[in-house]
Amino acid sequence: MPDGWGSLVLDRYLRTKGIEPVRLSVLQRLALVGSTGRGALEYYPNKNVSEEDTFLDFNKLAAEAEKILGNEYTSDGLETFYRYGGSSGGARPKFFAIIDGRQWLIKFKAAIDPPNIGKVEYDYSQLARQCGINMPETRLFEGKYFGVERFDRTENGKIHTISAAGLLNADYRIPSLDYSTLLKVCLDLTKNIEEVYALFRLMVFNVAISNRDDHAKNFSFQYKNAAWCLSPAYDLLPSSGFNGYHTTTINGQGNPTLKDIMQAANDVGLNKKRAESIVEQVMDIYKKRGF
Repeated sequence: MPDGWGSLVLDRYLRTKGIEPVRLSVLQRLALVGSTGRGALEYYPNKNVSEEDTFLDFNKLAAEAEKILGNEYTSDGLETFYRYGGSSGGARPKFFAIIDGRQWLIKFKAAIDPPNIGKVEYDYSQLARQCGINMPETRLFEGKYFGVERFDRTENGKIHTISAAGLLNADYRIPSLDYSTLLKVCLDLTKNIEEVYALFRLMVFNVAISNRDDHAKNFSFQYKNAAWCLSPAYDLLPSSGFNGYHTTTINGQGNPTLKDIMQAANDVGLNKKRAESIVEQVMDIYKKRGF
């Protein structure tokens, strides 16, 4: 289901059509998601538009997004964002686009973001890749708009994808998880210790860059080749989180230390030396970052 920006756009779009959003049932909202939602599930009858080649003016859309965030009901802007991003989640304005046959999620700045937020998120996506984190391809469109290729879409079709929030029925709006629990869930679901090490590396990276907005919806799993695996990472940015603490705690701590990090590794049975090596590698690359 859409949340944040997607829910805002959808509700305002419905009001322009004379429909009160509160009157829609969950099934009616799923019909509006149709075939555009995250993962491989599709909902019929499909009341959304089909996915098609997209040719949009990014600068115009960025201006329209600011108007919508400022409570201006611009019909053209709402129509476009509903058409190309009504099923999206998260707080920042965004839309889906097909560029050169590939499907992308393009983000714009929110009201509280600095003007260069797109460049910042792109730089951190590159840093994450340097740290050995599995990342989808990212681009900086027109030098300022951050774009990430959708990892739930492939040439062979869609990939079933579920967030930790959906899997565990965990509230992503408030602290509801600990990394020790998340690591154990990863092991139970994937049956692959390498996937657990990958999630541990992501946890260390989030600590290194002070990404405290690490809520339950910012971790996902995918079903590929008849097995579950950790999805590529996303939404990696320094952020204040919940009252200045990590939304997903580490060893019960919102402001974790190295001891807490290693305790989380121990809780799920990771090799101590390998876990220490991951911490050292990520922290060393972070300290040498060039931005």
